Amino acid sequence: MALRQSIEQAMGNTMGGAGIPRTAIEAALSVTETELQRLRDEEASGKLALLALPDETGDFEAIEKTARALRDGASDVVFLGTGGSSLGGQTLAQLADYMVPGLGRLADGPRIHFFDNLDPATFGRGLEALPLATTRFVAISKSGSTGETLMQTMAVMRALSDAGLKIGEHVFGLSEPRKENTRNALRDLLEPEGAPFLEHHTGIGGRYSALTNVGLLPAAVMGLDIAAIRRGAASVYAPIRAGELPARDIPVANGAALMTAAALEGKAVCVTMAYADRLERFTRWWVQLWAESLGKDGKGSQPVAAIGPVDQHSQLQLYLAGPNDKIFTVITTDCAGKGPKIDAALAEKAGEPGFAGKTIGDLVAAQGRATADTLAHNHRPTRTIHVDRLDEEHLGALMMHFMLETILTGYALGIDPFDQPAVEEGKVLAKQYLVEGAGA
Repeated sequence: MALRQSIEQAMGNTMGGAGIPRTAIEAALSVTETELQRLRDEEASGKLALLALPDETGDFEAIEKTARALRDGASDVVFLGTGGSSLGGQTLAQLADYMVPGLGRLADGPRIHFFDNLDPATFGRGLEALPLATTRFVAISKSGSTGETLMQTMAVMRALSDAGLKIGEHVFGLSEPRKENTRNALRDLLEPEGAPFLEHHTGIGGRYSALTNVGLLPAAVMGLDIAAIRRGAASVYAPIRAGELPARDIPVANGAALMTAAALEGKAVCVTMAYADRLERFTRWWVQLWAESLGKDGKGSQPVAAIGPVDQHSQLQLYLAGPNDKIFTVITTDCAGKGPKIDAALAEKAGEPGFAGKTIGDLVAAQGRATADTLAHNHRPTRTIHVDRLDEEHLGALMMHFMLETILTGYALGIDPFDQPAVEEGKVLAKQYLVEGAGA
């Protein structure tokens, strides 16, 4: 298994003055070296539970058992939650064709739905259209107090009751264990109805929870290998844990040093463009991870998600000829030689004889390489990451890479990558306006 990263086309000595100076990257690597030891210390002390999670297997039985119960006799499985409680699961589920254009409705097994954005028309239509008698719901909130999830859950409970169905047989919960002197509204709603619960990991917050049961439960429902997901994640952290390699020889550390240097050099926008339909949700997951972890104290950079080849047509003109305030990551997969092969006679008829005998995967591979090279040739600093195969193990590795890169970048910039104090004001005001009837 391999993720191959190159930062050469982002460096000033390779692409000219618009690149990130090697001296800035070297300085960031020196800081990152210190932060790698910080990670090892935090794992040893138990302070950062995420680092021990990839080696954990004790929760697999409960996850698989719940997944079987959700699938049993179900036409539909609906996951309720928002942000980190949903995006990690969506990212993994996309391996099994969830939200893949043209294929989602052809997926095997029960239909999977993530109601992650609270929209009254969408949610109302969903409850009307779903066959409630054969639908299972999973309500996910770490604290049990997320307003959107509570609204969704109460609406589902009313719909099930009105249909004469038992709530405890159709709704599952995923939340932290009850804490002394602290209310858990989700448990207060569902436990009296006999709804079973999985326990949310108390030491891992929403946007970092993809490798917990929050992300692995949807993956298991869709028949994915959850052990392989964690094995991939473990492979990324292993060289850091061993402590035998310098930072420059560890891909995660190189990535963090590049992104740290880019931030300090004024690259205010980070664009990640992935050349695979099954990485579209990954790019959206990464946007929250990056924005919520690093946007603090006047620091941070704007994350932008893109998917190739389609976003070449909608965004590349700006990237090549607009403000040079961005750093790019282009993610490619081993798609060459895959997909339908083009008939020589049809290629000739279309005036494209060079297409003869080529596959769709050959074109996508060429486009991914061409985009990265074109960006670099136009003095846009560009990193490339190549994934040998897009499967559970490699996606687990990719997600762990970006989680650790985000954490290390935060440490290097003097930012706490785990809190999100700025969003709390909006949550408080939204509940106040709701109660007062003062919405727009």
